[in-house]
Amino acid sequence: MQMLMPEPQIAVERTLALIKPDVIAKEEEIEDIILRSGFLIVQKRKLQLSPEQCSNFYADQYGKMFFPNLTAYMSSGPLVAMVLARHCAVSYWKELLGPSNSIKARKTHPDSLRAIYGTDDLRNALHGSHNFSSAEREIRFMFPEVILEPIPARQGAVDYLNLYVNPTLLAGLTALCKEKPADPMTWLAEWLIEHNPNKPRLQHQTIEAEPRG
Repeated sequence: MQMLMPEPQIAVERTLALIKPDVIAKEEEIEDIILRSGFLIVQKRKLQLSPEQCSNFYADQYGKMFFPNLTAYMSSGPLVAMVLARHCAVSYWKELLGPSNSIKARKTHPDSLRAIYGTDDLRNALHGSHNFSSAEREIRFMFPEVILEPIPARQGAVDYLNLYVNPTLLAGLTALCKEKPADPMTWLAEWLIEHNPNKPRLQHQTIEAEPRG
């Protein structure tokens, strides 16, 4: 029987992660777990939000009874914001976090981050975007200078590689075989930098000085 194998995918998704004020001392420990779980930390910053900024960030929770306590808690000290990337980042990060109520998490998901680092329903140690659209909004909120370009996936990624990456890489490997340098990795890296087709080029213009009257 012929096994049907799924087509290889080059798909990267981004989500927002927050290390909340009460567990900021565990920052390095939590980041190590994140990296060992297959995530790439694309962006990172430490900041402290005002109560007004917290209200804007959690605008979808406005009107709920816990909202004042939530904004007070989130503005009580510095936090760490991170953009995490990997395949299905939103769902994998939510799975790693566990239930939002840390007390419940310790019963049902004892190995989750909120079970380990959280205290209760409010002080649950970490935040994760609920879905893809929330992730885009929250990343823009925490990293307003970041431009979220669409990342090619599946056939789009294959087309991009065939059009822009493979020709340059093939030329570099051919040149490497002809040159046979003592340090092939360094030589190839320098060659690719030098022959990068997307490298910006400056146009040199001759500007004549205007005669002074």
